[in-house]
Amino acid sequence: MADAGVSSGAASSEWPDLAGRIVEADGERVHVLPVRVYFEDTDFSGLVYHATYLRWCERGRSDFLRLLGVDHRGLIAPEGGHEPAAFVIRRMEIDFLKPARIDEVLEVHTRCREVGAATLTLDQTIRRGDVVLFTARVLAVLVSMAGKPLRLAPALRQAFAASIPRP
Repeated sequence: MADAGVSSGAASSEWPDLAGRIVEADGERVHVLPVRVYFEDTDFSGLVYHATYLRWCERGRSDFLRLLGVDHRGLIAPEGGHEPAAFVIRRMEIDFLKPARIDEVLEVHTRCREVGAATLTLDQTIRRGDVVLFTARVLAVLVSMAGKPLRLAPALRQAFAASIPRP
């Protein structure tokens, strides 16, 4: 497993919030990643193109993992003899609720809802302040390089389980 910070050395000290941050909100841990809407993120109408929301969610999931102590490079080329692995998306349920526009600053919120043997269920929202623009429920599966589901390592399971709200 990688260090809990950004694994590229000096970058974590120079830009400590580059990967966003994990905050407490309503009794649960939430990863928050700020994003700015650039011209390249929009379509001909000046609104954010639908696939851009998916890219921002991917960044949110990746940086949430990174801040929990795991990065994709560490999964694919593990130290300590673990089998190389990667998370793949099995299912996404998405709702586009309101549009975003160029130059707005948005936040991608990522929450872990459930940890299975080889799966994570995550809820993601993209917000402009208190206004929710986009929601997604994501089922991610840890798989070997051959595509076979793999059990989550105990440390990874613990990291995600600690972020799930308790009833």
